[in-house]
Parts: sequence; C-alpha cells; structure tokens
Amino acid sequence: MVHTLTPRVLLVEDTPDIAVWLATALRQAGLDVSHAADGQAALQALEPGHGLDLVLLDLQLPGVDGLSVLETLRQRGDDVPVLVLTARASVPDRVLGLQLGADDYLTKPFDLAELEARIQALLRRPGRMRSPVLRLGALEMSADASAVLWQGQALALTPREVAALQALLMSPQRPVSKEGLHERVFGNEAAELEAVEVLIHRLRKKLESLTGAGGVRIATFRGMGYMLTTGAAQDV
Repeated sequence: MVHTLTPRVLLVEDTPDIAVWLATALRQAGLDVSHAADGQAALQALEPGHGLDLVLLDLQLPGVDGLSVLETLRQRGDDVPVLVLTARASVPDRVLGLQLGADDYLTKPFDLAELEARIQALLRRPGRMRSPVLRLGALEMSADASAVLWQGQALALTPREVAALQALLMSPQRPVSKEGLHERVFGNEAAELEAVEVLIHRLRKKLESLTGAGGVRIATFRGMGYMLTTGAAQDV
C-alpha cells in the first residue's frame, strides 16, 4: 500500500548478491524498490499502467536481454527513465543502449554514491516528479481524487463512490468504520447509516468486475468496518 511521494524503482538484475545489495542500499536511501531477476519478469512488471518512476536495467540477463527489454519498452511508447547498469564498457554498447532509449549509463563496478546521484538527477527531470498518489495493486487515485485509474485506465465512479474509495485507500491495513465512512461520504446529509452498506455493495461489485493481476477487493471486518485488500476478500 502506498500513500507517499516515495519514488518507485524497478531493479532488473539477475545476480542475487548484487540485487540484494542494491535493493537494500536504495531502500535505505528512501526509494520504493521492486526487483525482477530476468528480462521476462521485467517486461511483466513494466506492463502499461505500472506506475514506476525509474528502471535500473542490467543488460546481461538470462532469456530476454536488457537491450530487448529497453527496445520493447520504448516501442510501447513508455517513457519511464531507464538507467542502464552493465559490465559492457565499450563505446558501441553504450551508444546502442542510448540509441534504443536509455536515459543514462553506468558501468560496473560503480560507486553507490554516484548511482544515487544519477538516480536523483533522472527523478528531478521536468515532468518526472508526480503528485501524491494513493495506490493498492493496480488501483490508483490522485490525492485530490480527480482521477481514479485501474491499470492506467480511468474508472467510472460516482462522487460518493470516489469519496468512499479515497477513505479506504487512505487507511492502509486498517479497517474504516461504517460511521467514519458515513461522515466522510455523506457529511451532514440526512442519510441513514445503512446507506454506507448500499454504497460499499455497489463499489465492491465494480471492483470485483475488474480483472487481471493486482485485483483489489473490499473486506468486511465485523464490528470494525471495511478495508481494501488484494486477492480474494474474506469477511472476518
């Protein structure tokens, strides 16, 4: 669950020791790091609507290599910044990577401080800093609730459904009481508490109609309220 400005980074690295070292160091530097161990896993993580801010891409990967990942990404029209990490130090390799759409290039072995500086430079590029986002799985909402997206596509929700969903997204791993939702959605309107149950029922049906990885459901916690979760929701 994310409710933060923390940049999301995908680390594509097949050497376990290097992957663990880099992921740990970058998380300590304040980044939200996910990992792909090969090119195929990277392409799956980079499906449209991925919401990533940066990709750290090793070129020498098993199966689908890094250059193929980069080429596929750019052919999709995805402009997420890509910083190539590789032992290939030759000028032709570097030129090819840049021609295929890499934003920067760092040769192994490298200094961690230099990597962090390169990452920050890419994240500071105009248009790269995003407004705060509420996110769970493939579901995203801008902090001002002006847009609700599922896998990058806008969802058709009523204003009250948006208000209820926003309240749930802003309460990671904590149920929101029926009374709390009533106050958030209806305010001073003359609406019975049962109106929340009707609203949640409609919203739950809309979420259940969405398919694909990262499914989001509304779980009911008796006596406590409602909470968003991924996978199959189980009432408790």
